[in-house]
Amino acid sequence: MKKGKLLNSRISAVISEMGHTDTIVIADAGLPIPASAERIDLALCAGMPDFVTVLKTVLEELQVEQFTIASEISDKNPAVESAIKDMLKDAKMSTVSHEEFKKLTKNAKAVIRTGECTPYANVILHSGVVF
Repeated sequence: MKKGKLLNSRISAVISEMGHTDTIVIADAGLPIPASAERIDLALCAGMPDFVTVLKTVLEELQVEQFTIASEISDKNPAVESAIKDMLKDAKMSTVSHEEFKKLTKNAKAVIRTGECTPYANVILHSGVVF
């Protein structure tokens, strides 16, 4: 059995296949997922699993150099925005409109869908390197 915190085999595989600047998205339950990205659906019911727990667990495995969030999160979901910024304080942040955010998800290796049901609880993680 895997010893690390992240037990989901598909998320582990996607992370292991990522190269520098590749992206993976962690999304709330409502974000549209493009056909071009692999869907990893963790949503069980409203709120489970929550966005912050999934992000925290993914960050145990993934080296992130940059992240992208929708600018609307500042007004509509400041608690999740704060959690994202706290967990990714060493990464460069970029903000785009929610419409642009949805377009950017088309380039992601995968979109991890959580059960989060609060607005704009989405982040694009840009892979960094460990050397």
